[in-house]
Amino acid sequence: MSMLEEYILRMDNITKVFPGVRALDNVCFNVRRGEIHALVGENGAGKSTLMKILSGSYPNYEGKLFFGEEERNFRTIKDSEEAGITIIYQELNLIKSMSICENIFLGNEIKKNGVIQWNKQMQITQALVQRLGLEARPSTKIEDIGVGKQQLVEIAKALNKQTKLLILDEPTASLTDTDTENLFSILRQLKAEGTTCIYISHKLGEIFKIADRVTVLRDGQSIITGEIGEFDENRIISHMVGRELVGLYPREAHTPGETVLELKDWTVPDVENPAKNLVEEVNLQIRKGEILGIAGLMGAGRTELAMSIFGVYRHNGNGSLMVEGKPVRIKNPGDAISHGISYVSEDRKRFGLVLGKDVKENISLASLHKLMRYGRIDSNREIKQTNEMVDALKIRTPSIAQLVKNLSGGNQQKVILGKWLLTEPKVLILDEPTRGIDVGAKREIYTIMNQLVEQGVCIVMISSEMQEILGISDRIVVMHEGKISGEADYQNTTQEILMRYAIGDK
Repeated sequence: MSMLEEYILRMDNITKVFPGVRALDNVCFNVRRGEIHALVGENGAGKSTLMKILSGSYPNYEGKLFFGEEERNFRTIKDSEEAGITIIYQELNLIKSMSICENIFLGNEIKKNGVIQWNKQMQITQALVQRLGLEARPSTKIEDIGVGKQQLVEIAKALNKQTKLLILDEPTASLTDTDTENLFSILRQLKAEGTTCIYISHKLGEIFKIADRVTVLRDGQSIITGEIGEFDENRIISHMVGRELVGLYPREAHTPGETVLELKDWTVPDVENPAKNLVEEVNLQIRKGEILGIAGLMGAGRTELAMSIFGVYRHNGNGSLMVEGKPVRIKNPGDAISHGISYVSEDRKRFGLVLGKDVKENISLASLHKLMRYGRIDSNREIKQTNEMVDALKIRTPSIAQLVKNLSGGNQQKVILGKWLLTEPKVLILDEPTRGIDVGAKREIYTIMNQLVEQGVCIVMISSEMQEILGISDRIVVMHEGKISGEADYQNTTQEILMRYAIGDK
């Protein structure tokens, strides 16, 4: 078998230059037919740029691209899709008000004499649904199914286009463990049927479960490619960051102090379903000098608890909320900020950042009232405080005038941290603070958390990664169906114990 026959994809010496930035520098990336090939690297390593060249989003580059047995230069996304390449991004490209069938055939409708053949489309959709074990009717609206099933709808769309190469970008970022295992089962099935897959993820544990080979990118260069059995997690990390990353979780000894925030019988009703509570009778103390981890499965009520404390819901909570021993009533986020409570959302692009604004504007956004002088923003003070925050958090940006949409995920997360730290919070709630960022940036976030605790800030961290909860928290509470189902300190618990609490098995 020739090299062209063995490899479905060859990208040779790919170089891509943007003004002032060499995003890719002679990258070589080869994918064998019928394999699951992992592509890993820190944010900013060049993974997205490489995939955008492959998908036709970036048609201008140096180097050669072979797909199948032909040299290609995809000028548009449609060109690559017609050749048999489909990319499924982390932010799913589905219209939630439309049905599964309508989404699968959107832009690719079956027509006869200009009339859509709905019966034919429904039949094909039903076959795809059964093939993927989707357990939903073709007429079901996307908004009525969970994220895991929505991911399968995206795969069904790809299969309907006769995809030869399926690219998944951070596919499990919002999935439960059960949905993740189901996705892996589907990918193994597709592999057995001959579909090739490129799997991009920061979750290295997944790489070892699903991939046949792995390629590591760093600083726009291809560092190493090999069989997955040739690597362990530490070796991959060292190739990703260019150094040994000793101890991903930089645990430090913290001494818990007085209670800063306390909830008593805290209950949050579901305004859309009065018979149901999103959070029910939670009693919780958040103490100075500790990192409190909140674990639980998706839908357990962790984010709802955090958002109710921050005043996001119309009916934020019944029960009592006390800050430094004094009862307070928080009706909106402005009230929360005035009482020293800040909240970093799990969806940083939607709720944490204004992507079209620069670093300065994003960092100062929650503190404009402190920057006012004679009814106007004191620009010099705003610039000074933003620069100080950029230096303190080691935000990698050419300047504070850089648009945040052009920063890596890890640096975007630091900008959000900077925004809330400028409000001088007493309690900082971090909801999935390291989701979608690379291992190097994760460690930097953990280090910042430790420094904040030393400065007297109370940290509450919500995380779906049990290893992260165990690795960085001092005390851990677990939620199940809106209630606290268990509590432990990190020294006296295990991942298995936390999972029992998470599923309600005490």
